[in-house]
Formats: sequence, C-alpha cells, structure tokens
Amino acid sequence: MHRRPLAANVTGKFHSFPLAILFLLIGVLAMAAPASANHIRASLVAEAPAAPGGEVTLAILMQPDKGWHGYWLNPGDAGLGLTLDWTLPEGARAGTMLYPVPQTLLVQGLMNHVYEHDYAVLVPLTLPANARAGTTLPITAKAQWLACTESICVPEQAVLQGTVTVGQGPADARFERWRAALPAPLDRPGTFAVTPKGISLAIPFPASAGIDAPHFFIAGDGLVNYAAPQAFRRKGDVLVVDLPRAKVPSAEQPTVISGVLALGDNAGGIALVARAGAVPEGGTPVGAVAGFSAATLGLAVLGALLGGLVLNVMPCVFPILSLKALALARGNSHRAHVEGLAYTAGVVLACLALGGAMLALRAAGEQVGWAFQLQDPGIVALLLLLAAAITANFAGLFELPGLSIERGSGSMGAFGTGLLAAFVATPCTGPFMAAAMGAALVLPTWAALAVFAALGVGLALPFLLLGFVPALRRLLPKPGPWMERFRHFMALPMGLTVLALGWLAWRLGGTGYALAAAALALAAVAVLALAGRAQRGGRPAARFVAPALLALAAAAVIGAPHLAEARQGADAGLLNARPFSEAALAKAQRSGKPAFVYFTADWCLSCKVNEGVAIKREATRDAFRKAGVTVLVGDWTRRDPAITRFLTAQGAAGVPLYLWYPAGGGAPVKLPQVLTPETLPALAAGR
Repeated sequence: MHRRPLAANVTGKFHSFPLAILFLLIGVLAMAAPASANHIRASLVAEAPAAPGGEVTLAILMQPDKGWHGYWLNPGDAGLGLTLDWTLPEGARAGTMLYPVPQTLLVQGLMNHVYEHDYAVLVPLTLPANARAGTTLPITAKAQWLACTESICVPEQAVLQGTVTVGQGPADARFERWRAALPAPLDRPGTFAVTPKGISLAIPFPASAGIDAPHFFIAGDGLVNYAAPQAFRRKGDVLVVDLPRAKVPSAEQPTVISGVLALGDNAGGIALVARAGAVPEGGTPVGAVAGFSAATLGLAVLGALLGGLVLNVMPCVFPILSLKALALARGNSHRAHVEGLAYTAGVVLACLALGGAMLALRAAGEQVGWAFQLQDPGIVALLLLLAAAITANFAGLFELPGLSIERGSGSMGAFGTGLLAAFVATPCTGPFMAAAMGAALVLPTWAALAVFAALGVGLALPFLLLGFVPALRRLLPKPGPWMERFRHFMALPMGLTVLALGWLAWRLGGTGYALAAAALALAAVAVLALAGRAQRGGRPAARFVAPALLALAAAAVIGAPHLAEARQGADAGLLNARPFSEAALAKAQRSGKPAFVYFTADWCLSCKVNEGVAIKREATRDAFRKAGVTVLVGDWTRRDPAITRFLTAQGAAGVPLYLWYPAGGGAPVKLPQVLTPETLPALAAGR
C-alpha cells in the first residue's frame, strides 16, 4: 500500500539539555571516553526479491540499548534524526524514509520526539529497469544518528550493507509488523490557520471514532512550541488542535503543514497534510494536554528553591540579610514571625513580578530572558542610585526603618526590604537555577510562576526560619555596641556593589551615561544626608526628601538612558575570541576543528568568576592553540534578540552558558555553570 511521505527531506538538530551539574560532568566524560560499540544497533534488511524496475521495501532496523533512545524526523526541542548516504547500483533509486509513530519525552522542560524501543524506518527502493533476473544487487548506506539517554547524547554512525535479489521469493514476515507501526495516511487533506497564539489545525476525523490523549507531531521546524500544551476539540467530524506558536518562530509563513496525529494509548497514528484554509471555531474539548508533568515542575521548583538559598551569600544580599537578622536580636523578636512573613511576602512578590514580566514580554514576542532588567540602562541607573542610598544608610548618614538596628523594622519595613533584596539579587543565577529557569520558559504560565515563587521562598528562607524558630535566634550574637560598628562595616560590601554597578553602567552605555548615573546617585546621597541631619535634630524630613528622590529616580530611569552609547561587544581577550553568530558557529563547525562557545554578561557575577578562574587563563589559551579551538563569545550585557533566541533554543533562560563543539562536527556538550581551571584544557586535549 502506498503511503504519502511526511516531508521531502529529513531534518535534524541537537539542543543540549539544561541538566544538573552531575549529569553534565558525566556528559563531558562520555565525550572524552574511548570509542565503543553503538548504543543503538542499526541493520539494513530487504523485504523480498523484486522484478527489474520494480519496487522493494528496505528497513533500517534500529535497536536501542535499555535506557537509550533515537529520534523521529523532527526531533523536537533536542536531538538529531537519522540521515542516510546511499551507495546504490546504477539506475536504482531510494525514496523518502517512512518513520513509525513516535513518542514524546520531556526532559528538563524540553520536548523530544523519540523511540525508546526497537523501531524500523522503511525506505522504498526502485530497482534498475535493466537488472537481470537471478542476480543479487549490493545495497550500502552510511547511516548517522544521535543516541541519547536523559543525561547524555552520543553521535553514532555505521555502514549498513545488504542485498536485494532480482526475481521472486518469500517476503520477510517482520515487515507486516513494521508497516503496522507506520501512521496511516489520511485520504483527505486538513486545513490550518495561523493565529496570534500559534496554529490551529483542522483534521477530518469521524465523530464516532474514539481518541484518547492525542498529540500532534509536526514535521516542520520553527512553527510551534513543542513543549507547550496542545488543546484538542471536536466539532462534528473535525478534530481541531491548537498548537502554541514557537518561542523562536520561523520568519516565513507556512504554506503546507504535515505531520502525525498520535491517537494515544498505543492506538497508532494518522499521517496528514494540511493546507491554508478555514478552521472551525468552538467545539468540545477532548484529550489531555502534553508537554507538562508533575515531575518536571517538582524538579524545577526544587532547583529554584536551592538557587534562592545560594543568592543569600551574594555581596549585594548578604549585608541586607545580616542587618535584618541583627534587628531581630536587638529586641523586637516578639514580632519575629510577623516580620519573617512580611519579608518573605516582599521577596516572593518581587520574584513573581519579575518572572511574570519576563513571561508577558516573551508572550508579546520580545526576546528577553532572566535578569532582563539589567540589560536596560534606565534600570541599571536606578539600581546604582538605590545601592548608593543603602550604602549611605549603612554608613549612618540617615536612618531607614527597614534596615534599622536600633528601632527594628516593623512589618512594612520588612516587606520593603524583601522587595529590595529580591530585586538586587536576580542577576546572580547559581548552578541550581539553570534547569529551573530553563523549565520555566516552557511550562504553563501557572507552573512557571510557581517556579519563580519557589525562588523567592528560597531567598527568604533563612530570615523566615529566624522568625519562626527561637532556637536559631538564640544562636545570634547578643546585642551590644558592636552591632552599630558591624552595620558600618556592612557599608563596605554595599560600597563595592556601588562600584560594580558604576563599572556596569560604563560597560553598558559608555562614559557619558556612567557619569550621569553616578551624578544622580551622588545627588541622592546628598539629599539623604540632609534628611539624616534633620532626623538627628528631631525635624521631619519626608516633606522634601520624598519629592527629591522621586525626581532623581525619574531622571535615572527616563533621562540617563538617552546618554547611553551603542554597545560595542566583548573584547577578543586572551583567547582571541570572535563575536558569536549562528553563521560564525556554522563556519567553525565546518572547519572540522573543535569550538568553544560561551555566553556572558558584565552584570553576571558567576560569569565573571568563571572567566577569571577557568576561561581567560594562559593554560586555557595554550591548550586551545594546540588543539586549534575556535572561541566564540556571545555578549548579553545589552539585549540581543539573536543571542536570546539561541539561548532559548538551548533551553537556557539566561547566562552563563558554555557549549563545547567537538572536532568533526559532533553534537555539542553543555558544560556546567561552575567551571574549574582544568575543565577547558582537558576538553581541548580530548581527555
């Protein structure tokens, strides 16, 4: 029986998963390990003899080891489909590969279209018309594919050899089972319409036919968000599926859509082609949503919670947390639980607001990621003003109730301090947060907001525990005059934060913008110093302080950005790195030499630590020169849609991101977010 092919060409891609550090290290070791037997065994089988000029079906039988999987023609968010390079007798022609109905596999928020069991890809072969009966024709195919577990991927290949007899003879019985696994061709075309939210697809489907947990596997790339939920509804004899648009949509509008409708519960599937046309509205919802699981959400929430805990030791957060803890020790511990809840509410609200804003901007088509606010010169100027004000408070120039040791803070002060702590902590994404932030980009909105809320809970957890556990408060040092000296000492790390923000302003927008932002910050400190003098004299200060600070903040957000110069990008540096672009990456891969691609930003603390510890070192430079490594750097200090699209495609919500492309064009390895001095030299040496 003739079956309509799903696509004219086999396409493939590989996007590394955002994995936990342990799994990433395993992946690196796997790339460095000696070659071994393939994890997916491939063989070439012919169904039966065929007459001269006739057609015979070949099967590429793929047999994965336990725990391994191969990919459909469109692998989804990650992976690489099977490719074949044929060597055939003169006059023979191989047709399009026909795949069985695939399965969905969600790994760290990325949707993959896979086979976790033995499967056969069928290929029709037309024999030469002049072939002589009774002869045997040799058939050879060089096959390449990607074999993966949920933690590592290995590019594999094999030279497959077989023969076809010209004439008559018995058929291989296994082909009946392999044909049954193919999707049945739909005898009528469907229709589709592009909507603001994605693609609506109308599939002819009898109202009397049952369907359970359907999923539509689209053959074209860059059209839909594979991991987002698919909504199915029935309108008479039509099944309508609403497919959310791709996060990085294709620039061209589709004219034809092809794919496979999996019917669920091992019921097989339907292969169809759809053309632009009318799609019915309304209908009765059916089936289940795909692309989401409680396990994925649980792992993302845990990663965000741990990441929030790590943020407490960052230099811009630790002083605030320390003074809040000492305020409890000073004598207002009878309201400690109230302040703990208020502080937590402020932190969680700030994280939800930032996460919700990011999701809303992405839904509107903006290419933004986590800590997107630090790519905005206006926000950086405002942060510089705010950090200078906090430093002045720690130095004793004025009293801010939310950070006061003497008077405590009260619930409103604690709430405001929580807002502040979360806002200044967002650029410091730790190793536990990479997978969590990546998953938040593909989870349903409510689940993504749960991840951001977990980040806030992790950030607030130490102070929350102090508020509710008296035994922990008793571990704090006893109050005394030293506390005021400690407060003044905490002005040092906050002052360093001011200097870092000033440096960032210079890197972000040039000298003129940085000087304007610094002048506004100094003006704010002067206003607050006058307020402190009024406070010490028992006079009200809010009457003139509030309007002055509001005016300075408005000037920082609205006026200073007009002085920002265009971003020039990162320096070539010690490694002679070139600016990242997908064209530059493709050129580097074609060279056959290894490539190291890293994404950084001047506001990213962990990026700068890794660059000093592991990347911009003479040992790394020497190892890279010896191996001929091409280095590409993506500077994300200012917003760059091309870099954001690439990060999203890699399942990353932000920086740092480190990718190692081995020699020979193999699949990239995503490196941990924490690099050691030996990591890159070892990769360059093939260890």
